[in-house]
Formats: sequence, C-alpha cells, structure tokens
Amino acid sequence: MNALARHRRLTAIWSSNPGWKGWFSTVNHNDLGLMFLVTAFFYFLIGGVLAMLIRAQLATPGSAFAGPEIYSQLFTMHGVIMMFLFAIPAIEGLAIYLLPKMLGTRDMAYPRLTAYGYWCYFFGGAMLLVSLLLGIAPDSGWFMYPPLTGRIYSPGINTDFWLIGITFVEISAICAAVELTVSILRYRAPGMSLDRMPIFAWYILVVALMILTGFPPLILGSILLELERAFGMPFFQVELGGDSLLWQHLFWLFGHPEVYIIFLPAAGVISTILPVMSSTTLLGYRWVVAATVALAILSFGLWVHHMFTTGIPHMGLAFFSAASTLVAVPTAVQVFAWIGTMWKGTPRLRLPMLYILGFFVTFVIGGLTGVMVAVVPFDWQVHDTAFVTAHLHYVLFGGFVFPLLAGLYYWLPLATGSKRYFRLGQVAFALIFVGFHVTFLAMHWVGLMGQRRRISTYGPEDGWTAINLISSIGGFVLAFGLVIVLLEVVLNVIVRHRSLRNPWRSGTLEWATTMPAPAYNFASLPQVNSREPLWDDPNLPTRIARGEFYLGDPASGQRETLIVDIATGTPQQHVVYPNNTRLPICMAAVTGTFFLSILLKVFWLAPFAMAGVAVLAMRWAWTLGSKKDLGDQPIGRGVLVPNIAEVDRPPGWWGSAFLLVANATLFGSLLFGYAFLWTIAPGWPPPFFVTPSALVLTTAIIGTAAAVAGIGHAVSSNRRGAKPVAGLLIALAGIAALGVSLLAFLTIAPSPTSHAYGATLWVLGSYGLVHVLVAALMLVFLLLRLRAGYMSSRRRAELAVAPLWIGYLCVTTALILFCAYLPGMVA
Repeated sequence: MNALARHRRLTAIWSSNPGWKGWFSTVNHNDLGLMFLVTAFFYFLIGGVLAMLIRAQLATPGSAFAGPEIYSQLFTMHGVIMMFLFAIPAIEGLAIYLLPKMLGTRDMAYPRLTAYGYWCYFFGGAMLLVSLLLGIAPDSGWFMYPPLTGRIYSPGINTDFWLIGITFVEISAICAAVELTVSILRYRAPGMSLDRMPIFAWYILVVALMILTGFPPLILGSILLELERAFGMPFFQVELGGDSLLWQHLFWLFGHPEVYIIFLPAAGVISTILPVMSSTTLLGYRWVVAATVALAILSFGLWVHHMFTTGIPHMGLAFFSAASTLVAVPTAVQVFAWIGTMWKGTPRLRLPMLYILGFFVTFVIGGLTGVMVAVVPFDWQVHDTAFVTAHLHYVLFGGFVFPLLAGLYYWLPLATGSKRYFRLGQVAFALIFVGFHVTFLAMHWVGLMGQRRRISTYGPEDGWTAINLISSIGGFVLAFGLVIVLLEVVLNVIVRHRSLRNPWRSGTLEWATTMPAPAYNFASLPQVNSREPLWDDPNLPTRIARGEFYLGDPASGQRETLIVDIATGTPQQHVVYPNNTRLPICMAAVTGTFFLSILLKVFWLAPFAMAGVAVLAMRWAWTLGSKKDLGDQPIGRGVLVPNIAEVDRPPGWWGSAFLLVANATLFGSLLFGYAFLWTIAPGWPPPFFVTPSALVLTTAIIGTAAAVAGIGHAVSSNRRGAKPVAGLLIALAGIAALGVSLLAFLTIAPSPTSHAYGATLWVLGSYGLVHVLVAALMLVFLLLRLRAGYMSSRRRAELAVAPLWIGYLCVTTALILFCAYLPGMVA
C-alpha cells in the first residue's frame, strides 16, 4: 500500500462525521482539543469585556456606570470566567490537541471521556453564562466566603449558580486529568522512555496529578455549602457547631495549587518553544523536571498564606511564610535553565520569542511581589487591597497568557497549515505588553495608597482618581492588543498562505505530521531513540508516511494504537478505540439535568437523572470488549502484543486507579473537615452523639470479608477457566451487607440540621452509600457480561477493575464507622 492509499484509508477510519453534526459525535482529540480552545477563548473574550466594564466603573470617582449589585456580579464573574472557564480549559485543550502528536500516538487514552469532559464544560459554562445574562449571576466574589454566601446574607439563586455550575465544570477537569495522566504514562511512541519524553509532557503530567489532588477540596466545599443552603446542614454556622474558616481551608487547598496548575503548563510551553527559538536543546532537562515536581509538591503547603489575617497561630504563620518564600527556589531553577538555554544557543527574535521575553519581565515582577506578600507584616498591610489584585494578575496573566500567546503563534501553523500573512502580531504584542504594565503597575501603586479590592466607587478626596484613570486607559490598550491577536488568528484561518512542514525546525514529533494534522496523526507509529527524533532523522516524516513503523497496515478497519511500558516505552498492548458516538454528549446532558434539578430545587428529578447516568455508563462500557479470544496481535516489525481485553491491567484499571486518587482526596478532605470542626468549632462532639451498635460493626466486618473474598475468588476462578459467578454473587452479598450497615448507621445518626456533627456524619454515611451503589452496579454489570459471553480465562481484563473499587469501598467504610465511634471512645 502506497502512502496516498494509506492516508485515504486511515482518514476514512479516523475522521469525524462530516458537517457541523459531527461536532456532537466526534471523539477525535484534534477536534476536541480545538473545541476546548475555541470555547475557552470565547470565555476569555467575555471575561475581558467584564474587565473593561470594571475599569470603566473605576476610571472616575463616584461613577454611576454600574450600581453596587451589578458591579458585584461583574467582578465575581470576571474572576470565575478567567479562573474556571478560561485558564484550566485552555490548558486542557492545548494538551489534548498536542500531546498525542508529541508522544507519537494516535489519540488520547479514553477518547469518549475527552468528549464527555468537553460537554460537561460546555453545559456548565453555559449555565453560568445564562445567570449573567439574566442578571442573577454569582455576586459574592470568585472565592464565595461564608457566612456572606449562606442563606441569610445571600437568599437568592446567585450563589447556587456558582456552587452548582463550578462543580459541574470541575467534572470536566477531573476527566481531563485522568485522561492526560494515563495517556502520558502509557500511550507513547515505541522507544519513548520517560527520559525521552518531550518536556511539555512532563509539565502536563505533573499538572494532571495536581488537578486530581487539588480540585477535590473545592468540589467538597461546594457540595457542603450547597447542602447548607438547600437543606440547612450547618457546616459553616458557628452557632450550630460549624465554622466559616472551614470553607477557606477547603477553598485555598484548591486555590493555591490552582495558581501553579495554571503556571506550570505555561512554563512547559516556554521550555518547549525557547530551545527551538534558540536553535539548541533545553539546558538541564532533568533539573527542570525535578524543579517542576518540587514546585508541585510545595504548592500544596502554601494555602494558609491566603489566611494570614484570620488569626492563625504564630507558629503556623512562620511555617507558611517560610514555605511561601521557599517556593521561589524551584521557580528560579526553571528561570535560570531558560536563561542558560538562550546563552548556549542563538536566540531568534521571532514573534513567539517576543511573548516569551514579555513573560520574563512580567513574571519576575509578579514573583517579587509574591515574595513581598509572603512576609506576614507586609501581607497584613496590603491584604484585600488592589496591590494583591495586581500581584495576582502579574502572576497569572504574565505567567500564563504571555506564554499561551507564544504557544498560539508557535503551533498555529500546525493547526491551520498556514503561515502568518498580515503580520499584525508585533503590533498586538506592543499594545498588550504596554497596556498590561500600565494597568497593573498603577494598580500596585493605588493599592499601596489604600484602595480596597472589590469596591464599586470611591471619592475624589481619596486621591486615587488619576491613578485609576491611567490604569483604565492601560486596560483598554491591552484589550485592543488582544482583539488584534484574535483578528490575526481569524485571518490566518481564512486566508490560506501555505506553510512549510516544521517551519520552526523543531525536533519534536508533532511536526512530523502533515499540516494541518490528519485525524489519525501518524500513518505508522514511529520508533523513538532520543528526545529530538526529527533532528536525529530528518527523513522520519517520510518513513512514517510509508508505514515503515508500527501499525502501518490499516487493513483491519479499526482505530488502533499501542500501549507501552511506563519506564522504557517498550510496546506492551494493542488498543482498539471506539468509533464516533453521541453517547458522551447525551451523558453530559443527563449529568447536567442532575445539577439543574438541584439548582432549581426540583429534587424529585435528581434520582431519575442519576439513574440515567448509571444506565448510560453501563451502555458506555457495554460497547467495549469482544466475545472471542483474540490472541496476540501483530503490530509490525515482527512484534506481537496482547489486546487490552486480555491483560491484567487494562486502560480501565489505570483510569480507575487515578480516578480513585481524586476520590480519595475528596474523602480525605471530608475527614480533614471533620477533624477541623472537632478541633476548632464549639461544642464538639455535642452531648447527643450516638455510638453505633455492635450489630452495625459486625455487619460491616462480615460485609467487608465477603466482598473481598468474593471478588478474589471470582478473579482466581476466571483464571482457572471456571465461571466466576459464585465469587461475584458472594461479593455482591458483601456489598449489600456494607450498604445495610451504613443505612443502619444513618438511622441512628443525629439530625443533620441541628448540629454540624450530625451533618458531617450524614455526609460521611451518604458518601459510603454512593460507593456501595457504584460497586453493586459494577458487579451486576460483570454478571451480565459473563452471561453474554464477554469474559473468559483469557479475556480477563474486565474483572481487573472491580477489585479496586471494592477495596476502596471497604477502606472508606471502616474510616466512616471509626468517625462514628470516635466520640464514644474519647468521652
């Protein structure tokens, strides 16, 4: 088969359905990555308009441009859109679009999960946008501090839009994090060991793990606050055993890693582009990887520096102040590696390089002011002033938007196949750079003069008029520059001026594809022997197109790719992807129905929506697998590997493992909340606590033993060639016993509305019951699959996933009951 025939055959196999209807059924990472990016930049445009409205209001004293109520919605939605609807989704979109090309594979690990994540993001963002259009948008700040967001001070639906809409959007982030983690670890070109991975992949891997451990505290906080607002569970009410500081801890356990979740992918863009612009390799590759990991770890120990003014003990102030200063060290390692890369190379002052230089100037200033606010006495003075707002924008805009624009211009030829024609980018850069610094240097200044954050007006006697006017003028100059960038991108798409392949002379694999990249990325999966394969073999794109490497024969008509060993990149498993389907958008719509039922207080609809999700999830899984043993599959070059249906740890096992990391973080945050309230809140434990009976504990122990023994027996029976029905039924009975013990526990728990203790126990018990239902559905699904002939001693992959969830359920049930027994133990 010649290269052209192979291209046509692969295009027919991998392409999305034609026309705009194909958007709703596509599961291809090229389409979904671009859909993420386009939607994220749409929200960036809306957030920018809101920023201009804010600057118009503050340009003059006593402005009547927007009243206090509307102004509160403006600054809240500006922060919400930029943090939740632009920054994180833009990162996800860029990674989803680029990583399979960089890693030398054909798609992400779970294409339908990518689509589901996008549609959750789309519907959740639309929910928040509708609230803005209707004038009932969130209005309590993007951080939503109780008690101001409780039912007494925020009786309307505004706060509920934030709590429910953001939780819905966070599902997308968790999906993307699981997708990215497994894709980077297992879906790479043969021979691409961890040490040969593109540096951008390392950054995204670290960020994905940070999302899995950083976002669940916010999700939990949102759930608890919504339970308080909707059902009166007093988690944050001091008079009923709650504490509003619990929200701050949960929020900033997310909020500070969030800053580095935004910064690190941008740093990955710089570490990718800067060596190419300097015609050399990255200096200190291993040091940069180590600094990235260190920065991620340190970022989880900084959250309290947002709470220095809340009465933290002096020892805590000293610890978190020191940690906040220490975080500058791994950041400096990366900055010096970038400077050293330019020093050893020959920098070319192309447009992406201009934005990188703009990043250096801006981010260093933001880093210096970050060290300033890490010093407790200084933070006490500038807390809640415009100085902190300016610092935040220097770090996030300077540390994210400048590199993102560099990446936009760098990878635009890859996405469009065209090179820039009108050359507007230099003008846009000058306007953005000057406008940004005028806006936010002035904001630093006026903050030091005492202007508070989130004020809608001020008097001429305050002495802030001239500075605010200068800041507003700078903001509009910045906006004009961003509009020119948008205009140039649109012109680049419309006016086709054909670009040469690999116009930047890069060494990474994304430039080995045709431009724009085909739906299948690579006609054959290349063998990789270094970090810069295109520099080692300039003829590599031609060899890939000729099918000289792996899976170069598309005769099967299936969407095929490979899973490799994590450390060495040795091919291990053969993967067949599902085809285009509308299942992800349907499942996202049903998920959205659940969240809307809570938002609109139509609670009777919620169980039906969750049942719909469960049915669609079972349908989702049912479409996978085979009813016959496949044996080892030829993948080219004389290599045979098993299909993923016939291995012990299939992709579903890896996805479940990392999803359970996020799940365990949420549960750990719940235990943290229980311990925090016990330690800080008044009246813990209350005098009316009830210790569960010995029967509850006995039932839980028996259920745990039966569930573990049953699933173990099922796995071993299947390996021997026997039917695992008995083991599955025993495990199902054990799960039922665990459910009975948790239900019995809830029947004797105190009222969830009378005290935070009872509310916490109810949430713990409900958490356990949800996982009982999940485990039971898994076992019922396995019994149905066994009866339909999808399992055998060789096709054992489906049985590998259930033990993970059952083991997790048993451990969490034990911890839940321990929390219930604890008051009696210490009384």
